[in-house]
Amino acid sequence: MTGEAEQKAGARSVRGRIGASAWNATRSLRARNFRLYFIGQGVSLTGTWMHKVAIAWLVYRLTGSAFMLGLVGFASRIPTLLLSPLAGVAADRWDRRRILQVTQSLSMVQAIILATLVLTGVVQVWHVLVLATVVGMLDAIDIPARQSLYIRLIDDPRDLGNAIALNSSVFNLARLVGPAVAGILVATVGEGWVFGLNALTYLAMLVALYLMRLTPVPATETAVGVLRNLREGLSFAWGFPAMRAILFLIATSSFFAVPVMVLMPVFATEVLGGGPGTLGVLMTAQGAGALVGALFLAARARVGGMGQLIALAASLFGGAVLLFGMSRSLWLSLPILALAGLGLMVQSAASNTFLQSIVGDRMRGRIMSLYTTAFIGTLPLGNLYSGWMAELIGAPATVMIGGAVVLMAGIAFGRRLPALREDVEVRRREGTLSTAG
Repeated sequence: MTGEAEQKAGARSVRGRIGASAWNATRSLRARNFRLYFIGQGVSLTGTWMHKVAIAWLVYRLTGSAFMLGLVGFASRIPTLLLSPLAGVAADRWDRRRILQVTQSLSMVQAIILATLVLTGVVQVWHVLVLATVVGMLDAIDIPARQSLYIRLIDDPRDLGNAIALNSSVFNLARLVGPAVAGILVATVGEGWVFGLNALTYLAMLVALYLMRLTPVPATETAVGVLRNLREGLSFAWGFPAMRAILFLIATSSFFAVPVMVLMPVFATEVLGGGPGTLGVLMTAQGAGALVGALFLAARARVGGMGQLIALAASLFGGAVLLFGMSRSLWLSLPILALAGLGLMVQSAASNTFLQSIVGDRMRGRIMSLYTTAFIGTLPLGNLYSGWMAELIGAPATVMIGGAVVLMAGIAFGRRLPALREDVEVRRREGTLSTAG
């Protein structure tokens, strides 16, 4: 074979590997239902991130108060902590697509109401607080149903991890695009039109849900009391060491280290000596790292090895947050934040995949509600803790402590892996666990 022929053959081989990798990374999109969900979710999430930026700007414009910004954030998240366990019971008892149709429709209505209040010039901060609480309540119901629906959207249960990772990818892509678009629109046409545009993006998800071809699932266990269903889910998770350890690790990360985002304006201005542009760059770096982490998971061909991946990702996240608290250079902080975003994304998505791969559909909604409570429900408490600690000892020390706690938790989880794996294998042999559905 001539040198030129060898080069051509090598080039074809490289293109073939790249094509195979891309095909593997997007394999769950072969399922029509998941393609519809992926497109609808992408459009809707872009609107959601636009909404987040516009509502923060609106509150600050109305009040000039950083406290009110925190209060609105608290109001939008605390319902998740209080309602998610019950929402998980609902997701196991009723049709999950119907639940999403209701929550998405009501979310669209609240966006229309907020847009109307702003465009007519009558909006007050208490309106925003009430509507933020309503959105929080709807999210608390929506998220467990959404997470537990994935298994029904794909054709092959082995693609579950890929579907979760692709959903994380579109979430982080929307997090990069949405705020940029919102910044332009707020500056040119005002917050009201952003809220109105967000209302329109809900239609994409509603249309996708309507077009899905899903086999109706009959209501289950409706004759059993709600509290009994709830106790059953809690008992199952608490009595399963691997599941309990993963939920505890997620809650630890969410409480101690994820609230670094709340303190980011302090780092942008007081620590790194910048302004709004610096804040935007820091947020973009974290989002870019998270997107890379999601794409990495999407390219994985198997669900196995998630335990080790969770331990490594949690340790990476904690270590990166610790280093970010120590950094006084913007150019050093940016790659550190990218690593933190990557670590958190891989930890959360891998934990989600593992939990869904070992629980049957009968209890999937309840377990996903516990995951939601651990990951999202603890955020408002973590935000309050971090704000209080930052007032006492400063933002850098608070962030360093949080990162160190998560780093140690990740290492401890890794050391327990052999015993946790053995328990999982015993349960599989006994036939008490699902194999992804």
